[in-house]
Amino acid sequence: MTNVSMSAARKRISALLDEGSFLEIGALVTARSTDFNMAAKAVPTDGVITGYGSIDGNLVYVYSQDASVLGGSLGEMHAAKIKRIYDLAMKMGAPVIGLIDCAGLRLQEALDALGGFGSLYRVQCDASGVIPQITAIFGSCGGGMALTPFLTDFTFMEEKARLFVNAPNTLAGNRTDKCDTASAAYQSGQAGSADVGSEEEILERIRTLVSILPANNEDDMSYDECLDDLNRLCPEITSCGGDTGRMLSVLSDNGFFFEVRKDYHPEMAAGFIRLNGVTVGAVANRTELYAPEGEKIGTYEARLTSGGCEKAARFVRFCDAFSIPVLTLTQVTGFFASVEEERGIAAAAARLTQAFAEATVPRVNLIVGQAYSSAFLAMNSKALGADLVYAWPGASVGVMEPEAAARVMYADEIEGAEDKAKTLAEAAKKYAELQASAQAAAARGYVDQIIPEEATRKYLVGAFEMLFTKRDSRPPKKHSAL
Repeated sequence: MTNVSMSAARKRISALLDEGSFLEIGALVTARSTDFNMAAKAVPTDGVITGYGSIDGNLVYVYSQDASVLGGSLGEMHAAKIKRIYDLAMKMGAPVIGLIDCAGLRLQEALDALGGFGSLYRVQCDASGVIPQITAIFGSCGGGMALTPFLTDFTFMEEKARLFVNAPNTLAGNRTDKCDTASAAYQSGQAGSADVGSEEEILERIRTLVSILPANNEDDMSYDECLDDLNRLCPEITSCGGDTGRMLSVLSDNGFFFEVRKDYHPEMAAGFIRLNGVTVGAVANRTELYAPEGEKIGTYEARLTSGGCEKAARFVRFCDAFSIPVLTLTQVTGFFASVEEERGIAAAAARLTQAFAEATVPRVNLIVGQAYSSAFLAMNSKALGADLVYAWPGASVGVMEPEAAARVMYADEIEGAEDKAKTLAEAAKKYAELQASAQAAAARGYVDQIIPEEATRKYLVGAFEMLFTKRDSRPPKKHSAL
């Protein structure tokens, strides 16, 4: 008989899956190693519970590490069980969910455990872009195990969980009380590794995620019946200010917005909405952030940052891999300027540019504010292949802010004027009308239509419905070299 007591690992599976749907695979597997007196130790399920079940009727495969068995450490058979789950998931075209609580590599098995890590990495890489992979960390995730969340698509961390390659106290000049690099707060806000919540919140978010995503890269079932008015006007959208996360909630069916990596570079919002029941990936520049109660809790420059670009690029690539349409809300004036940013902003912006340029899914861009310079081009512009570009009437599109351009183009006139401020204002207005307005961009074909703010939902629903059967191709190649 196997030990089937309700350990924390089993309780998590039970709470995650539909009631009574879990069927275990490999329950009798145990460690094979006999070194270091391992044969005398009880290692039930080799420290990981594996099997399959359903979430809202959707097939999923799951593994849950059991910290009560050798700390949940990964050994040869532990890794083999997880790999077995991946092999089945790939054949069936279903997501894999990993619930991590792992002390790291099992030293008693040394080389065999190390080989197990390698086989796990390999199968995760093979599954990338084929089936969704979701990871949740509830205890420790250190050393070699720390690579596995980064090989998956979405990662969550319980508030007291730990994620690290090197423990904080092993870092030269550091200690836990100085900078706890393994904490959920650090990994969420500074490293952008995961979204944080309580155990209950995380399991519920995973259930929601599974319900809105396609089961695999050939599945077209990431949609549901829409119970919201397709022609619903959104007069409140203008009161959202620069918080495009709130705008997305207003536009989406029944206010649904599933934001990912929300604590990391919040000036770039990324997440899923639903339009006419269809899951749509959304990327948006954000200049303000409001709490659910309405209090403003953040203000940001309308500029691209390296972290924001990396966050958006990764999200767009996921959407493209799983044929999820992409919407962008654009309000950006350029690139954030600092010595730190200069080290990586060009490379990160290039990756964002490439992510959009390579994407073959339906793509719609809505310009809700200022859209200037090559930063605007990187945000899913018509030049990068956006299928439709809309703009609100008050939007401005151009090379730079009209006042800055006027200072250069009309320098002599301004300098010689009696009222320099008035002359500058008039010159900026003239430049804006000719080269920095939504109307000017539409006249040149860079904007397809200028739409009323309150009618945005109706236009977006219509756009993605029209693009539903889009077919696109790219030059044959193994993969991008960047």
